[in-house]
Amino acid sequence: MTTPPAGPPAADERLRRWRMVLGADAAESAGHTLTGRDVPMDGALTALYGGGKKPGGRGGGDRSAGLGASAPSVARWLGDIRTYFPSSVVQVMQRDAIDRLGLSALLLEPEMLEAVEPDVHLVGTLISLNKAMPETTKETARAVVRKVVDDLEKRLASRTRATLTGALDRSARIGAPRHRDIDWDRTIRANLKNYLPEHGTVVPERLIGYGRANRAVRKDVILCIDQSGSMAASVVHASVFGAVLASMRTLTTRLVVFDTAVADLTDQLDDPVDVLFGTRLGGGTDINRALAYCQSKITRPADTVVVLISDLYEGGIRDEMLKRAAAMKASGVQFVTLLALSDEGAPAYDREHAAALGALGAPAFACTPDLFPEVMAAAIEKRPLPIPATT
Repeated sequence: MTTPPAGPPAADERLRRWRMVLGADAAESAGHTLTGRDVPMDGALTALYGGGKKPGGRGGGDRSAGLGASAPSVARWLGDIRTYFPSSVVQVMQRDAIDRLGLSALLLEPEMLEAVEPDVHLVGTLISLNKAMPETTKETARAVVRKVVDDLEKRLASRTRATLTGALDRSARIGAPRHRDIDWDRTIRANLKNYLPEHGTVVPERLIGYGRANRAVRKDVILCIDQSGSMAASVVHASVFGAVLASMRTLTTRLVVFDTAVADLTDQLDDPVDVLFGTRLGGGTDINRALAYCQSKITRPADTVVVLISDLYEGGIRDEMLKRAAAMKASGVQFVTLLALSDEGAPAYDREHAAALGALGAPAFACTPDLFPEVMAAAIEKRPLPIPATT
């Protein structure tokens, strides 16, 4: 029986990886020559990370092939990286290409959009380019955005509905429930003092249950989203969550986006793609004006949750912003401050404003999409928010 050839020794693999990281300049010092598939992979990396090359093809250094200025060359490169690297790496490289090589303008061409790997950050870039986008590109751009939105909904919708339905049931707990509405776990815990060891049972003197038969609206939710450029990923996720919340009959959901002006996109919540194309990423920030608008829409303070999603860089009136937050808290509103709603953690943010809101009982923290349902459930039940330890 023939023994299959062994793979490359660990030392050779380390040299290969260092050679790929450091580029052609390291070929001699690394003592490793690339062969086979590694050669085009190195070329794809060189085109993006070599020598500060700009799209026009000018730049210094040996590792500086650049992507060139034409859409065909960039489209080929996008196809190459999708061939050689996993999608998570492709998304990072696309983001770097947009940032380092100024490729945003090329995304206005349909053939470019068909070549890219859709992700949340690409959606943010497309939304920021929306006003400059020619009609020939908009249909393709919407298809790219739709794919990302659909993927997010598949990932987040079911768990969000289940988590919030449970929270709404618990928040509507009643003291004299019908048999089918009894919460047996809570009832048993509440009556443990009545345990009868000789009978091995608990006497339930006090029944705790849910008002499950009540299908009326129980809570009002207002999502107030900063649409400045740094909040792009948060806007994408918040739009998807807004649509999910709006689909629940026991919630009323309002979605408000703002920069220096305020736009109420509630009537578009049945389609997150419409919401996203209704935003205008970039510009200044007036949180006070946005909170004033939200405050004007509150009719049931004790049953309202306001979620402010912002990096808190206020361009409006700081003291008024804090007074509005304090007034909403005092009236019974559950006020939640999220510095970001994304997988990237907290962005740069105004720490002074975050501390001031925290002092009002509205601690500001970054929230991942996976944690958001738990945050909303806690707010609905009026219990402490599950703030990540790293915040």
